[in-house]
Amino acid sequence: MEQLKLGIPKGSLESATVDLFKKAGWQISISSRSYFPTIDDEEIKCSLMRPQEMAKYVERGTIDVGIAGRDWVRENQSDVIELCEMVYSKVSRRPARWVLVVNGDSKVKGPEDLRGATVSTELVGFTKRYFAERNIPVNVEFSWGATEAKVVEGLCDAIVEVTETGSTIRANGLRIVTELMESVPVMVVNKASWEDPWKRAKIQQIATLLQSALRAEGMVGLKMNAPGTKVPAITAILPSLNNPTVSNLYNSDWVSIESIMPEQEVRRIVPELLKLGAEGIVEYSLNKII
Repeated sequence: MEQLKLGIPKGSLESATVDLFKKAGWQISISSRSYFPTIDDEEIKCSLMRPQEMAKYVERGTIDVGIAGRDWVRENQSDVIELCEMVYSKVSRRPARWVLVVNGDSKVKGPEDLRGATVSTELVGFTKRYFAERNIPVNVEFSWGATEAKVVEGLCDAIVEVTETGSTIRANGLRIVTELMESVPVMVVNKASWEDPWKRAKIQQIATLLQSALRAEGMVGLKMNAPGTKVPAITAILPSLNNPTVSNLYNSDWVSIESIMPEQEVRRIVPELLKLGAEGIVEYSLNKII
């Protein structure tokens, strides 16, 4: 029996990935004593690995498909297929931003002002290429963590660090000079695996269902009964993916109306629906939108 080798990202994306697969229809169980999660699909074999290394092992074919940040794909210059973005709302829908940072009182205004300087970062390869492409000679050092503290203590002249809002950077008295890259989680696929018809079909199945589960996050269904005369007024205020569904109730001049909308819209719209004569309003959760 053929099997697809699937990489599950360890760390900050781990629980969100398992939850997403559950919504998509797969049950993944991870033991603290094993790097090989179990899954209720005999056609898939899972491995748990750091997202920083995911694309490297996908490129080698150690695994066929996995989820990793686009930043680490670029850091390793991995020769893989980026099939689709996997923007987890349970983690954050903001992209991660890799930014060039200096002390708040630094005279550096742009990357060109760092000629001959020392830059500390976890993203060494990408940072070296960034400055080399601009003909700016710098010394790039790998940081094992606490990167902000290095520039505060004067251990380096600047850092390249990841942030979402920049609040932690500002709280440490630092200043963002420029943004180098935005990154979101992506599904990466081994090129040889993509050329295999069976593996491609399995990968597409997984990608389709995961994407449908992501689209359903934060969305709900809303259905109600209403007088037929109120349909134009009600449908005019109902947000929906396309148009609301309207169907006649048996042997009645009332109708059933159903729509899909962002959950946060429900609290605003329900009082308006009641004023227009809607009754039996039901809100229900969604697992997938395909």
